[in-house]
Amino acid sequence: MPEGAATAKQIAQLYRQRWSIEQAFQELAEHLNAEINTLGYPSAVLFAFALALVAYNILAVAKAALRCVHGVEKIEQEFSGYYLANEIATTYRGMMIAIPPEQWGIFRQWTISQLVQMLRQLADKVNLRHFKKHPRGPKKPRPKRQKDETKPHVSTARLLAKRKIAKKKP
Repeated sequence: MPEGAATAKQIAQLYRQRWSIEQAFQELAEHLNAEINTLGYPSAVLFAFALALVAYNILAVAKAALRCVHGVEKIEQEFSGYYLANEIATTYRGMMIAIPPEQWGIFRQWTISQLVQMLRQLADKVNLRHFKKHPRGPKKPRPKRQKDETKPHVSTARLLAKRKIAKKKP
């Protein structure tokens, strides 16, 4: 094999990694509103995108905990990332009001294994029915327009022209 050449297996693995990156960007766009529609300041756009990446990492950790408890296939096939992002967004404000900032400091002292254990316990309490995907069904073909012989098509331009002529007559 020539130097720098890749095997079919290596190419497939690289493509698979690319696909997972594409899925991440799709989730960023759909669930986290990471695409900014304005032509604002480039630094503000970069900052917003960086925040969306941090939020994506949080969602990825939450989904990993759910996969550990409920199974990979169930989460990948039936669980909606949109509903998870929405739940976090709507619950966050209330949590920040109800729980004083000092009490959040305990998480800084935890080891990774303690955090993982807590995430698994919380994931076990998640009611997956509240986060069920609702995939769009197949598109229905557009019905053919039916021509009504009693009401022939009338050109709008023709109607306006007639009206203009009628206004000119005394």
